[in-house]
Amino acid sequence: MSKVVTPYQNEQVTKKEQVANMFNNISKTYDFLNHFMSLGIDIIWRKMAINELKGNKPKHILDVATGTGDFAFEALSILKPEKITGVDISRGMLDIAEQKIAKRNLGDKFSVKLGDSEKLPFADNEFDAVTVAYGVRNFENLEAGMADIFRVLKPGGKVVVLEFSKPRAFPVKQLYNFYFKYITPGIGKLFSKDARAYSYLPESVAAFPDGKNFTAVMDKVGFKHTKNRALTFGISSIYTGVK
Repeated sequence: MSKVVTPYQNEQVTKKEQVANMFNNISKTYDFLNHFMSLGIDIIWRKMAINELKGNKPKHILDVATGTGDFAFEALSILKPEKITGVDISRGMLDIAEQKIAKRNLGDKFSVKLGDSEKLPFADNEFDAVTVAYGVRNFENLEAGMADIFRVLKPGGKVVVLEFSKPRAFPVKQLYNFYFKYITPGIGKLFSKDARAYSYLPESVAAFPDGKNFTAVMDKVGFKHTKNRALTFGISSIYTGVK
């Protein structure tokens, strides 16, 4: 069992609570820093992940760890589902999502709910598709989280997970490690009240079982046809599976 990496290394508080606190702390600068630190490539990665659902034409999508809603807004415009429901553990992030929903007048299409990704507040077999962008590595129990996603999916429904992964090839691996270890926390300190959040980022990516190890978790909880597709030299990956 790998060591559990937590945002604040406080053994008295669960990873779940620490992650919620961290995202509450950084919610106001989160969108800006995401695009800035990935040099805007995260926008392209999100589109590629959403396009994995194009052939499925899902009517009702659940976006787990929806955060400020960026991924869900993109999914709305590309896939045109009837409805997207977003769930997140951080009230601070959802407040920003709700402001964006109101501003864009999308309340009838996109709603958000406070909830735990590993104990989703939804019925079995409720959604045509489930998406998770940069959320699974924050799960306290990865297997429990993926099993619950499997539970709320309709039979034949598809899950799409977008997550950071670890590049393996020289020199990308070395450049990536340097950027993530030294540059990212520095930028985080400059723009965010919570510098620790941006040191947690590379640590959580390093600890995450990416590639075949993650598809193995998906297989274990019951997903079929699991696939792993590396993006941009393996900096991010898209994982898909069907119930």
